[in-house]
Amino acid sequence: MNILILGSGGREHALAWAVRQNPKCDRLFVAPGNPGMAAVARLAELDILSGAAVIGFCEENAIDLVIVGPEAPLAAGVADDLRSAGILVFGPSAAAARLEASKGFTKEICDACNAPTAAWARFDAARPARDYIRAKGAPIVVKADGLAAGKGVTVAMTEDEALSAIDDAFGGTFGDAGAEVVIEEFMSGEEASFFILCDGTDCLPIGTAQDHKRVGEGDTGPNTGGMGAYSPAPVLTQAIQDRVMAEIVQPTVAEMARRGTPFQGILYAGLMIEDGHARLVEYNVRFGDPECQVLMMRLGAQALDLILACAEGRLAEAGVTWAEDHALTVVLAARGYPGTYQKGTEIGGLDGLPEDSTRIVFHAGTARQDGKWLANGGRVLTATGRGATLAEAHERAYALADAIDWPGGFYRRDIGWRAL
Repeated sequence: MNILILGSGGREHALAWAVRQNPKCDRLFVAPGNPGMAAVARLAELDILSGAAVIGFCEENAIDLVIVGPEAPLAAGVADDLRSAGILVFGPSAAAARLEASKGFTKEICDACNAPTAAWARFDAARPARDYIRAKGAPIVVKADGLAAGKGVTVAMTEDEALSAIDDAFGGTFGDAGAEVVIEEFMSGEEASFFILCDGTDCLPIGTAQDHKRVGEGDTGPNTGGMGAYSPAPVLTQAIQDRVMAEIVQPTVAEMARRGTPFQGILYAGLMIEDGHARLVEYNVRFGDPECQVLMMRLGAQALDLILACAEGRLAEAGVTWAEDHALTVVLAARGYPGTYQKGTEIGGLDGLPEDSTRIVFHAGTARQDGKWLANGGRVLTATGRGATLAEAHERAYALADAIDWPGGFYRRDIGWRAL
């Protein structure tokens, strides 16, 4: 098969790495990709938000399957355009992608199917939102309703912090994503990620993970897109997974189908778990980043078989083969991230690093110039290790991170601390 992956980050590098290992894969393209992926895929310059451009590329290169990595092309309806053109695609329609593109829409779905989640209210103006916060008090959670690249959520421990988040949202910090806000009850407990393939009818759980959203060690400081992750998540026991499927995921998928917008793709359920009970924090409609890196490290070549079964509506006959293994990834970010950071700083030590089924550095935001590796984003690299135990995976991931010579970057030293 000829396969095209849309996206340019560490998630897409991990997907490409796993897909490339499957003998079904003949030619593999990533658009636009980044130079770190060049060893496993051909990079293609392409406007991934344009359905017409993606279809044109598929026709020119005899593409058999398109895997959509990030959320923006899904929200833009690229998967719809590909399906209309008769091209096999992994990723939900724009209507189904609203499960991520609108926090309020997800809450409406939860209410309709009685899925357990936090109490909530939605506002399209600052004054009533501020009044609601003053009435409810803190801690409280403020979310930009739309897509804000992982930065639109404020877990406010004080009233002032919540009011400031309202000012940010309605002041334009998150662009159109902040035109409406969802304010939620603060949920205590331990957060974990659950990944489920859905083909519109059937659902197949394919893994669990926990990530570290806060920039600082001990899970302190502002939220980021993720500073590291590990899989599996010990807190998501089989009993809890079974309840989440029965109480949250399957009712959601059934409600989406009932509305005429069946969900096909990966449903990433962010969960808050307390006293053995899980409530939905939010849905994403694509693999998480950096959670994808640890999932792909564990799934390997079978990832393509599972994605194909999902895209072709054959999940009822598919299954996941798990090894008794663990994976952990550490994000190397530019100093200043998630605030203002500098691009173009040189990264040494990348060439010649060991790479096999137990350790690899996935590139998220790098550039290549005059034979040198340069930082070209906020989150730049993800050093990923796999082992028989989480401690072994931790050791391998940090050995890679420590071997990288990048004065302009930083990384947390405590990824996996809850489980370790």
